Amino acid sequence: MENKLPLINIARLRMETDGDGVTTLVASAGCPLSCKYCINRPILERKDNVRMVSPEELLGMVRIDDLYFQATGGGIVFGGGESLLHAAFIRDFAKIMPKEWKLTVETSLNVPEDNLRLIMPFADYYIVDIKETDPEIYRAYTGVEGEQAYRNLRLLAECGLTEKVKVRVPLIPGYNTPEDCRRSAERLQEIARFDKIDIFSYIIRERTDL
Repeated sequence: MENKLPLINIARLRMETDGDGVTTLVASAGCPLSCKYCINRPILERKDNVRMVSPEELLGMVRIDDLYFQATGGGIVFGGGESLLHAAFIRDFAKIMPKEWKLTVETSLNVPEDNLRLIMPFADYYIVDIKETDPEIYRAYTGVEGEQAYRNLRLLAECGLTEKVKVRVPLIPGYNTPEDCRRSAERLQEIARFDKIDIFSYIIRERTDL
């Protein structure tokens, strides 16, 4: 059966957002989490805006920015939803995209380990939204357990990939505190010496579809 991605959006010409250079964000449907402040949830809940595309079709859609990618060291960023629900697609796309492009995945890492292992030979960078390292806060905010995400983060560290990882630790209004964020950053350094830990505050946008 042909491997296809449930594509919901392509955002071109992104600068200083997803790492080095000019990037194109490829957003796909599907997510194991139910985060209260997810800005993409209204889109993810819709079914009429999903287009199924093959790796070859996606390459044809994003190749328009080839010169920008090569000139700036940028490339393709797979986001979502949860990008690693579609790890096999990302692997197949990586095999046919120009070797000069960089491939980044934005992920919560709350996916089966096999999904992560599938793309590890191909991903140049990982942007990991770890949410929280306190299990109770993680569960309260996402609606699921966080242990799988923590195990996968340890796997990246054990495989010597910490330099490729940026870990994002958000201050989530009503769920954690600046002190919780500081503790999360300290716990992350107990897993491995992650050089790139981004502590930031969620900007809460009111939803109009509820």
